[in-house]
Amino acid sequence: MTVTPLAPEKLYHRCDPDQFAFETTDEMENLTAFIGQPRAVDAIQFAVDIRHDGYNVFALGEPGTGKFALIRELLRRRASGEAAPPDTCYVYNFEEAHKPRHLIVPPGKGKELSRDMEQVVEEVRNALRAAFESEEYQNRHQSIHQEFQEQQEKAFEELQKKGHKYNLSPLRTPAGLVFAPVRDGEVMPPDEFKKLPDEERNRIEATAGELQQEAMKIFQKIPQWERKMREKKRRLNREITGFTVGPVISELRRKYGDVPDLLAYLDAVEKDIIKNVRNFFQTEGPQKEEGAAQPSSAAAGPDGQGENHALRRYKVNIVVDHSGSEGAPVVHEQNPSYQNLVGRVEHLAHMGALLTDFTMIRPGALHRANGGYLILDVLKLLQQPFAWEGLKQALKTRKIRIESLGEMYGFISTVSLDPQAVPLNLKVILLGSPMIYYLMRHHDPEFGELFKVAADFDYRMDRTPENEEAYTRLIATMIRKEKLRPFDRTGVARIIEQGSRMVEDGRKLSVLMQEIDDLLKEADYWAGKIGSPTVGAAEVQTAIDKGLHRSDRIREAVHERIQRNIVLIDSAGAKVGQINGLAVIQLGDFAFGQPSRITARIHLGKGDVVDIEREVAMGGPIHSKGVLILAGFLNGRFAADHPLSLSASLVFEQSYSGVEGDSASSAELYALLSAIADVPLKQTLAVTGSVNQHGVVQPIGGVNEKIEGFFDVCRARGLTGEQGVVIPAANVPHLMLRRDVIDAAGAGRFHIYPVETIDQGIEILTGLPAGAPDGAGKYPPESFNGRVFARLMDMAEKRIAFGRKMQGEKKEDAS
Repeated sequence: MTVTPLAPEKLYHRCDPDQFAFETTDEMENLTAFIGQPRAVDAIQFAVDIRHDGYNVFALGEPGTGKFALIRELLRRRASGEAAPPDTCYVYNFEEAHKPRHLIVPPGKGKELSRDMEQVVEEVRNALRAAFESEEYQNRHQSIHQEFQEQQEKAFEELQKKGHKYNLSPLRTPAGLVFAPVRDGEVMPPDEFKKLPDEERNRIEATAGELQQEAMKIFQKIPQWERKMREKKRRLNREITGFTVGPVISELRRKYGDVPDLLAYLDAVEKDIIKNVRNFFQTEGPQKEEGAAQPSSAAAGPDGQGENHALRRYKVNIVVDHSGSEGAPVVHEQNPSYQNLVGRVEHLAHMGALLTDFTMIRPGALHRANGGYLILDVLKLLQQPFAWEGLKQALKTRKIRIESLGEMYGFISTVSLDPQAVPLNLKVILLGSPMIYYLMRHHDPEFGELFKVAADFDYRMDRTPENEEAYTRLIATMIRKEKLRPFDRTGVARIIEQGSRMVEDGRKLSVLMQEIDDLLKEADYWAGKIGSPTVGAAEVQTAIDKGLHRSDRIREAVHERIQRNIVLIDSAGAKVGQINGLAVIQLGDFAFGQPSRITARIHLGKGDVVDIEREVAMGGPIHSKGVLILAGFLNGRFAADHPLSLSASLVFEQSYSGVEGDSASSAELYALLSAIADVPLKQTLAVTGSVNQHGVVQPIGGVNEKIEGFFDVCRARGLTGEQGVVIPAANVPHLMLRRDVIDAAGAGRFHIYPVETIDQGIEILTGLPAGAPDGAGKYPPESFNGRVFARLMDMAEKRIAFGRKMQGEKKEDAS
């Protein structure tokens, strides 16, 4: 079948501006639905609807597909209809100070509780000051003290009466209390006491000793009496404090009666205030348990200046406040480090030590997103030490436990806290590339248990009339969002065409909306340069051309080397075993086509095809596979009944870097067949396409860039009307060529030939009929395949003859 060049309309899938009913995008309504990602949207909606463990989402797709924007919008719509989650607070643990307790209270109640507790402290402090300064308290306090004094005095009075009964008077000496004999109301001098009869002196000494023993017992009881006095004072202080604090706390109990955990906390607060009432009369310094407020202290109570550190225990640390939230939270953590996820306990340097308390507990993204949705970039997550393990641990246990990495791994040793773990209930959405998803799925056995839903984002969608209409509305929405000039119909049509070019398929549209957004902004810029109130196709094309110009320095350098014959590429004449192949060089987001000379040489051999690129380790595995396929084609077509008796070498001339891919395998086969048949190939043509063992030409990528690359070389040398490119027929739907290429093809100065088989390509490249085998498997002698077959048969006969000759020579040498 004769292959004819493609007509110009086949080279570009045009978007007709006249199909649109609007004049500018100002007339278009905003797009509220999501387009191009039905599979991903269904997956996300399923994941947020199902309420079972492990149904978190991994959104996989290439950068720029709009994953984040779509997911955030979906989650916001969902979250707006859900109830706001409760507030999370941390409070002092009166039983174990290093283990702060959490309080889960209704949304907005955290701030109220914090204010109420501050007010409680202030009210209790003022009330206690008044109570301890009151006359009633002073009288009762004095009464307790007086009772102690009276008890002490009474004991000594009784002892003194006993002494008087025996004419003994107590005297205080440095050695303690002693009893001395009395005569006529005065203490007897020692000299006179010695003059007393022995019997009387012994009796007095014995009686004095007994009285001294009783005095010692009294002195031993004094500390006990003092303890009882202090206990009575403490009971009095507790009684007064209880009467003072009780009404204040009771009011809070009535206010927060529907929060059981909070009621238990208020009970603990009341008990602690009563137990440690002295804290309310200190301005700073460490707290003292079981302190008894003294009247003098009460009178000189705190003046409100400075912070009373002992009263920090009654503060409320609001970790997450949802007082202003409308619906469930949607949190995007841009720096997902371990501490930014699970929270941290801060420390304050004080006199060379690091101190902390429950008020220095800070929340993480898991706290803020609890009860809602958390969005994370998986690459950033994996780059942070321990962050991935911390997230998995929280999801598995359904608890947020704040732990210090330094303490966990023994890096530091300092006073820290062990806050009570917060119950966790949220959905996590990870954003990442397909490669990361499949690697994690394969290497981490826990990954599949925790992220059961994959939301697969495509980078393209079908280019149907319905989708084109939705695309225009999306463009209009983006224009309004970015506050750009309105685009007219021609500008929108050119954007749609470029969307197809981006995905290398005229029947598809790109959903890499970041690139579309950039193009809209740049087109608006160039419209502003010329003072146009609207943006049309010309401004869009200018933006495209300027963007290419900013990136194509290397392309120009490569083509300049070709024009100066530094890199040898023929674009005229015909040569045996030589053909122009086409490659694509990708530099970031910029790609361009580069022609490369491919040559083949043959000689008598054992039927192997040597890939020089592979031999020197410059060829990748896919390219090497393509070369090996050539040997399969030759053996299957021309050596079914006899051995293939040639060896061949193939090489990309002047290639100084690696070669990968099989898109040049058809060109290599043409060069190899040309060398075998000794038939020249047209150098006015370049070839791309892969081939299988049956000689079928298969589609390749980068077809537009490859065609344009060879076109640029030919145009620089002068278009003769004989130049062109041979491409796989399956690539025709992918053509979205530049306007200058289309114009040259329309004028007959450049041609694009679509081929389905190697035979069709041979006829174009040589001008000879390919030739089909007859019933005996032989080809017409004057056909191209007939010449290949004849040459291979001749080489086989020469190899047999050479083998016989060598065998005869060996026999002569042996004899």
